[in-house]
Amino acid sequence: MRIGIVVDSACDLPPDFIATHNIVLLPITVRIGEAVLADHRDEQATLSFLHAHVAEHGAEAETIPFSVNQIRDLFLQQLVIDYDHVFCMTITKTRSPIHDNALQASFAILNDYKPVRQAAGYNSPFALRVLDTQNLFAAQAVTAVEAVRLRDSNASVQQIRERLEELASNVHGYMVTRDLYYMRARARHKGDRSVGLLSAALGSALDIKPVLHGYRGETGPVAKIKGFDNAVQKLFAVVGQRVRAGLMTPTVCVSYGGELDELRTLPGYAQMKEVCAGHGVTVYESVMSLTGMVNVGKGAVTVGFADGPHRFE
Repeated sequence: MRIGIVVDSACDLPPDFIATHNIVLLPITVRIGEAVLADHRDEQATLSFLHAHVAEHGAEAETIPFSVNQIRDLFLQQLVIDYDHVFCMTITKTRSPIHDNALQASFAILNDYKPVRQAAGYNSPFALRVLDTQNLFAAQAVTAVEAVRLRDSNASVQQIRERLEELASNVHGYMVTRDLYYMRARARHKGDRSVGLLSAALGSALDIKPVLHGYRGETGPVAKIKGFDNAVQKLFAVVGQRVRAGLMTPTVCVSYGGELDELRTLPGYAQMKEVCAGHGVTVYESVMSLTGMVNVGKGAVTVGFADGPHRFE
């Protein structure tokens, strides 16, 4: 059974991990004025675009996910030939139309694949599962890492499906952003009222940084901490606590809206990595997707891991 894994480009995984494990991307295109870049998770291209365009005008960016027809064409031209079963894992459907586009495309794909496979010499059936990861950025990467591990261990399609569905409801994503005004401007541009003017003004005036928690498709603050460095240090300490308590998978994914050398110097980060290493947990570091950066701003930190319900304290 040839099993394929598909994610969208908002999924914050290191490029070498994507390449090594033949993960297929559904790219998201970002347009800022006349500047356009399709996000294929090329970290240097992302950082160049960040410095040239995102820092100044990112709040006004337009993000364009793969359409229903583009997803259909990708599958019928490539994936229905290369694989027998594909797991397509998307950013939470509460924040993006990608899941709904992929789900709609799946009906056409399953209707139209047979002559394509037969022409390539395959007479066996093709199957596709579209999964809402119920999270975003580094957190949605957790299910992709587990899908790779299960595939490499020769787990059955049913075992993989059941495990990924279980994980999707148990992945926690945390984020600390540097600039609440940017997030408010971005939310306002998108018609999203989740970051109000008053909270943005108070947060910037007092240098209060909310720690945001993504879980089961919902996002909201779980703490308000004075100073960005203090907020990320607290976040990394909480991640360490959860690692010591035992995660559902030996994986912590981290992304940063800038160069990774900056991430590695943040307070508490080295200690968190030491805790992970001591408990057999692999840390996957990546530059945040271009989609992520235009939505939450330069210099934001996101962390994801699979765990049961817990309090941020």
